[in-house]
Amino acid sequence: METSGPRIVTLTGCIVGISLLHYLTPLHLHYLHDIFQRFYYLPIILAAFWFGLRGGLLCSLIVSIVYAPHILFQWGGHLTMEMEKYMEILLYNTVGGVTGLLSQRERERSVELQKTAKGLKDSYEKLQHQSEQIIVIEEQLRRAEKLSTLGEMAAVLAHEIRNPLGSIRGTAEILKDDYQPGDPKHEFIEIQIRETERLNRVVEDFLRMARPQPADMKPCPVQKELETIVTLVSNEAKGRQVNLVLLPQPLPINIKADGEKLRQAFLNIVINALQATPQGGCVTISTTVSENGFCDIGFRDTGPGIDADKFDKIFEPFYTTKPEGTGLGLAISKKIIDSLNGKLLIESEPMCGTTITVRLPILDTTHGGRG
Repeated sequence: METSGPRIVTLTGCIVGISLLHYLTPLHLHYLHDIFQRFYYLPIILAAFWFGLRGGLLCSLIVSIVYAPHILFQWGGHLTMEMEKYMEILLYNTVGGVTGLLSQRERERSVELQKTAKGLKDSYEKLQHQSEQIIVIEEQLRRAEKLSTLGEMAAVLAHEIRNPLGSIRGTAEILKDDYQPGDPKHEFIEIQIRETERLNRVVEDFLRMARPQPADMKPCPVQKELETIVTLVSNEAKGRQVNLVLLPQPLPINIKADGEKLRQAFLNIVINALQATPQGGCVTISTTVSENGFCDIGFRDTGPGIDADKFDKIFEPFYTTKPEGTGLGLAISKKIIDSLNGKLLIESEPMCGTTITVRLPILDTTHGGRG
């Protein structure tokens, strides 16, 4: 130990100093010798505290050896005095042994307590980790329960709503032919048809969210799928006066996916971005290739952004900030991306826009590098 050297020097200095006091003090000042001989207890006790049983016994033995000549040669002839001092030597060794033993036991107990404290700390960290895992599992179970309930609701909705909706829409289209455009009743019927279609889309969203559908996995060119999505939503973008931009991709990128589901995920994200972007804004779609075999498809809007405390909620079923939204679009997209071993990431700053990134493993590229 680093502190052993200074401690040994201190003990040596004490023993030498006390011994010199004994040897240099005249014998007729016996009361001083009585004081000096008790000074020896100081290094003995210190050695016992610092070095345990061995330290206490070794120090008391050294003191005995150093003190013995003083008794034999300077106090010779005084048997009664010598017996008292021999008894003092015996006490030196007794004190050194007992104090060293107690100190050593205390040190061992301290080590055991430290080990126990470390064990308790490790157990606490393990329990904390397990509790976090339990919280995650409980959250997954709640989500599974919610989806299970959603599945039951979807089955009922599909049976009770979709067929009547088809009848209502068909009847409305027949009545629409009886009125010319510009007639108030013609406009009312158009509203009825649009609302019927919107309600049907809500039912379809429930079904997509709740029902597992078989996947037709095959190579899908990312850029082609994105071009299809841009074509589908171009009219909506114009109607909202939002500039929709698809940046070119220098290198072809293929991923293994169900093309229909992949387009559905992209479509939900683009529509959400368009709805979040005010008139005159811009939605930009870009694709990059990372070195670890993933491609990142970024959907950036220039809307008002999302607060950080809402990041974990926007992909939850039924969570929406739009009055007419169902809160299922992004939840469906996340479910699809997760099924493709991908990730859905989000970055946003208030008043600076939002970027949703779809990260998917690449199946094949014509050339390596970054797109």
